[in-house]
Amino acid sequence: MSAAWHHHTVPMKRLQQAPNLALATLWADMLSGVGVAATVQRAWASSIVGELPPEQALPEIWLQDDTQFDTARRLLAEWRQLPHRHWACPGCREIVEGPFETCWNCGHAMPAL
Repeated sequence: MSAAWHHHTVPMKRLQQAPNLALATLWADMLSGVGVAATVQRAWASSIVGELPPEQALPEIWLQDDTQFDTARRLLAEWRQLPHRHWACPGCREIVEGPFETCWNCGHAMPAL
């Protein structure tokens, strides 16, 4: 057996199911962006709903390193509790709703409250 087969691997761990592929991808990308390597599993399983119960076909976020589970769970909880805002962009007057601090239309920063 070659030496490549003897390296130590850290087990992956399932973090959470997501209600849809868009959120699963967003959460995995956000986690990866802060150094918590995450992937989306069962991304296309929704196509077999009917063959499987719907809750078994939802996408899941998996961590590449199970030692980051507590950090990932805390971050995801924080991101899910972001404040909902409603503001008019001072740059283009577009109405911006949600937890966003930058205008989606022109990129202008939210004014100080």
